[in-house]
Amino acid sequence: MTNENFEDTLLDWKKRETLAEAMIPMIGKLVREMNVVTYIYDRALVNHSVIGILKTHRFARKVAGTELTVFDTYPIIKTLSELDLGPARIDVAKLASKYDGTGTIEDFVKAEVADLIGKRTPPIDEPQDVVLYGFGRIGRLLARLLIEKTGGGDLLRLKAIVVRKGGAPSDIKKRASLLRRDSVHGPFQGTISLDEETSEIVANGTRIKVIYSSAPEDVDYTEYGINNAIVIDNTGVWRDEEGLSRHLKAKGVSRVLLTAPGKGDITNVVFGLNDDKIGDQAIISAASCTTNAIAPVLKVMNDKYGLQSGHVETVHAYTNDQNLLDNYHTGSRRGRAAPLNMVITETGAATAVAKALPELKGKLTGNAIRVPTANVSLAIMNLKLDKTPNVEELNSYLRDCALHSNLSRQIDYVNSTEIVSSDFVGSDHAGVIDSEATAVTPDGAVLYVWYDNEYGYSCQVIRVLQRMAGISYPVIPS
Repeated sequence: MTNENFEDTLLDWKKRETLAEAMIPMIGKLVREMNVVTYIYDRALVNHSVIGILKTHRFARKVAGTELTVFDTYPIIKTLSELDLGPARIDVAKLASKYDGTGTIEDFVKAEVADLIGKRTPPIDEPQDVVLYGFGRIGRLLARLLIEKTGGGDLLRLKAIVVRKGGAPSDIKKRASLLRRDSVHGPFQGTISLDEETSEIVANGTRIKVIYSSAPEDVDYTEYGINNAIVIDNTGVWRDEEGLSRHLKAKGVSRVLLTAPGKGDITNVVFGLNDDKIGDQAIISAASCTTNAIAPVLKVMNDKYGLQSGHVETVHAYTNDQNLLDNYHTGSRRGRAAPLNMVITETGAATAVAKALPELKGKLTGNAIRVPTANVSLAIMNLKLDKTPNVEELNSYLRDCALHSNLSRQIDYVNSTEIVSSDFVGSDHAGVIDSEATAVTPDGAVLYVWYDNEYGYSCQVIRVLQRMAGISYPVIPS
């Protein structure tokens, strides 16, 4: 390498850094002032550093196969930030690929978002009050996501969390500390303070009331200025209509969202597949993390190749339901030490898929192996198909589904031979197809789908919550 090449490459990098840095306030303005979120192939650009923005652009080349740089996206974001736009979700990578060079980029962008200009009307008339009943692994991640959204469109407002009184002298300090620091997902992005006199956690300006109760029906939310709230029950204690209906007896509650598979006639929703079933039902389940991970992939496989039957083996991170050391447990094998063992256990995810995809009823079996990792799981799907593709054709189809289908928020795609489970911590997709592990059998295929069983699932829960609240946004390009 010549010195001239060295200097040219370094200069090019500095130019990219300069543009990425200039994009940050524009991206922030779009979110805060207009509730417009920008994406690179469904990866949000909000709250990214300079390096984060550049890495997100790099992803496009690795997966989409086309070079995308800030030189392509900067003029698009600059133009968007100068317009008076209504709330929307805009994928600047897809706009960049759509632009054919005819006319100026500014005129092209204005034409693409013409229906948004001057239309600041929010998707709902009043912000939706939200209550987290329980504050465990999923509850705290939902809190982080809701707090982040309050800083943007201000349409979902986390007003309270409900927990049982712990044994610590200052219970609220313990709760706030767990929100502030997380061994898996890292520190909270922002500031957290306490108002112990009012029993409130203040996170990035959002005041969250901490309510202590051991029974859902005993809480009067209206005492705290909470009305018409959607309660997200993330305890897993009640999963049937009788138990979850107890929330509806509390003053100030209108609907309930369960973060576990619902039993009986409760509708289990996998966002992107059957969220049209939500309607005005008072109680909805967001199904399980595994069901959310596998159902979208099974949907696109069945659509293209026809699914005769299949077996799903879940390699799942251990959970709080298991013991750290050998001890009594009501479940089979789960009493053995989670950090020291692989534990075979049951999963209802394969059969639960049929609640979202009735056409697959009776076609799937499943099992699970709990392994000594704290987060991120892997679903191995051995599928018997009507039509058997070759590996290249299958991966090309799955990549297209991840980039361009109406399930692109649910299905992600990677093509690295070096990627491992910890690389998927923080993935906001329901599942990520590991294309380098894809295999074809004489009568079908074997797919490997990674998923952050905490954060990715929480993102799906938030999408269901938004739909329950009546919040939807125009997507550009459609």
